Amino acid sequence: MRAGLYALALLLLAGCAHYQSGAKNPLIKASYDAADQLAALSQPVVAKDAPLIVATFVNIDRLTESSTLGRVLAEQVAARFTQQGYPLVELKLRGSIFVREGKGELLLSREVKDISLAHNVQAVVVGTYAVTPDKIFLNLKIVRPTDNRVLSAHNIALDLDETTQALLLSEPT
Repeated sequence: MRAGLYALALLLLAGCAHYQSGAKNPLIKASYDAADQLAALSQPVVAKDAPLIVATFVNIDRLTESSTLGRVLAEQVAARFTQQGYPLVELKLRGSIFVREGKGELLLSREVKDISLAHNVQAVVVGTYAVTPDKIFLNLKIVRPTDNRVLSAHNIALDLDETTQALLLSEPT
């Protein structure tokens, strides 16, 4: 009986061997840290009683283009804001924003005010990234849509490794 329980425990542990907590994954940790910094540095403070929108992060040289990396980073930042207790409006459920197949939620400036008014959104999290041979530079801002005032900004540099390279080059299916 004891040997059976021991074997079961080993099987369960082996099944968990490939799981990695978000806090331990370097890409997720960087996204979470960036969201934490954006919230902490915001002036005025971004309140938790009105919703935010997180738009897909875009290529700084082609603002109408993103990548799997830009979409994943935006999703991770959105997840962190949700974990911190901020209400978020999920853009993928709206039909009237600029969504291009495989590109994500790319907000056009003329639409931001309309969407924010319709959902009483206090701020929009936007981001751009630039790629160099060994780094990805991510620039994030919290912007108040009523007057385009930047409430907070934070920059991070990610290593261009196998994971980030694959996310940059992946094509939607």
